[in-house]
Amino acid sequence: MIDKTAPDILRIAVAQLNPTVGDVAGNLAKAREARADAARQGADLVLFTELFLAGYPPEDLVLKPAFLKACERAAQDFAGDTADGGPGFVIGTPLKRKTGTHNSIIFADGGKILAERYKLDLPNYGEFDEKRVFQAGPEIQGPVNFRGVRVGVPICEDIWGEVAVCETLAESGAEILLVPNGSPYYRGKVDVRHQIVIRQVIECGLPIIYANQLGGQDELVFDGASFAIGSDKTLAFQMSQFEETVNVTTWKRKNDIWVCSDGPMSKIPEKEEADYRACMLGLRDYVNKNGFKNVVLGLSGGIDSAICAALAVDALGEERLRAVMMPYRYTSKDSLKDAEDCARALGCRYDIVPIFEPVEGFLHALTQLFEGTKEGITEENLQSRARGTILMAISNKFGSMVVTTGNKSEMSVGYATLYGDMNGGFNPIKDLYKMQVYALSRWRNAHVPPGALGPSGEVIPTNIIDKAPSAELRENQTDQDSLPPYPVLDDILECLVENEMGVDEIVARGHDRATVARVEHLLYVAEYKRRQAAPGVKITRKNFGRDRRYPITNRFRDRG
Repeated sequence: MIDKTAPDILRIAVAQLNPTVGDVAGNLAKAREARADAARQGADLVLFTELFLAGYPPEDLVLKPAFLKACERAAQDFAGDTADGGPGFVIGTPLKRKTGTHNSIIFADGGKILAERYKLDLPNYGEFDEKRVFQAGPEIQGPVNFRGVRVGVPICEDIWGEVAVCETLAESGAEILLVPNGSPYYRGKVDVRHQIVIRQVIECGLPIIYANQLGGQDELVFDGASFAIGSDKTLAFQMSQFEETVNVTTWKRKNDIWVCSDGPMSKIPEKEEADYRACMLGLRDYVNKNGFKNVVLGLSGGIDSAICAALAVDALGEERLRAVMMPYRYTSKDSLKDAEDCARALGCRYDIVPIFEPVEGFLHALTQLFEGTKEGITEENLQSRARGTILMAISNKFGSMVVTTGNKSEMSVGYATLYGDMNGGFNPIKDLYKMQVYALSRWRNAHVPPGALGPSGEVIPTNIIDKAPSAELRENQTDQDSLPPYPVLDDILECLVENEMGVDEIVARGHDRATVARVEHLLYVAEYKRRQAAPGVKITRKNFGRDRRYPITNRFRDRG
């Protein structure tokens, strides 16, 4: 039954913010600032995101009693703020109760907590493992009466899974649903979220406001892009992607149905821009939230290090990147020029540290042990490891985090050297296949993404994009000496990694069976390397790390 004395206008602010996991005091301060901003805009209610006070995902921090107490204390203090007569709020926090430790929200207004609600459907797939640290809510709890309006608050996965939370809330008298989320980015995720919410609107008949977290947290990037779907199944408002903002939306009751009459309608970036901005945001937050003043990377004259340099300058500014060229006898004149041109275009510091003496020193030290053996990959890897040692020395001396630059194609098949080019604290392109690296490089040369600190124009020299990729560890070497052409390799890898396809299925796409079998073998045997790799931004549906957990010791091969 609709309360006839209830308001016919409700102004709901969506706080699309960037919390930091574990920084309870900082997250509370950010929430207070957002509430004050919403009050100035005339909001009645502020919707924050999932586990905002803790930061999401808090993982095993939830097992620490002191952390839970700090979160609950912050929630209670924040609830007390609403005694000022300003907007109420919904905010996410972990709560320990007799029924267990729950992924929860508190609903506060008038100086007190009106209600608590607990997440029912705990995700346990891909990057999520909430069942490890949380207990599901014991039952679906009804809507909350906020100033005469009955508001349902399902939490994130409660609208993604099979539990009929939205439908039950509607049957219990809810008039509108507010959903706090911690939904990480992957390519095309915004469309997926829209479809999920439309499906729930069809089931329950109520408008749904979907508030999503923003910011980088280790491998994950939360892209915001909060939105609402009206009860007529159309997009009611769309907030920006990759931008921190507080937007007030106006809802009016018409024929007992809440309709959005005013809200933003931001354009969602196309795929290359979205991927680039995700990588940029992930790198920026990893560096800043972990307290690094600057970063260093090896600038080889190749495309992977060039795009990482561009991302670093865009994310952090030219003054926070040191690029180091480390030439050896196989380094071409083109690579020396391309690296210098790239650094000059980006405006970052550029140093040259030759590695001839350290490599020759290693070779001399190993002469007796290696006597009678054929020169090959071992000697090539000494070059990579010398470079890795130099970068780590710079890191130790100046406190700079090393940005490592291997793409997903290379990480998939082990085309990388442990304790060499794999050295580093974070890899912004870890989840980009080689052909995607090329696509994003071309896109960046033509565009400057919003929020980027780097220059416009060609920041990745055309020669870097056009030339055949090479590790330059021996004379006239190219990547294609050891690997299939990258368009072929990337398609096979996407079939194996993202889609878990069998060899027969991949061959049916037109690939050579022997090539597919070899790539599958390389993928499996490189697992031990990936376990020791730096974290990096998740871009695809299945990244190496939280999404894909294959055993290191593994003799399975798909023989068809």
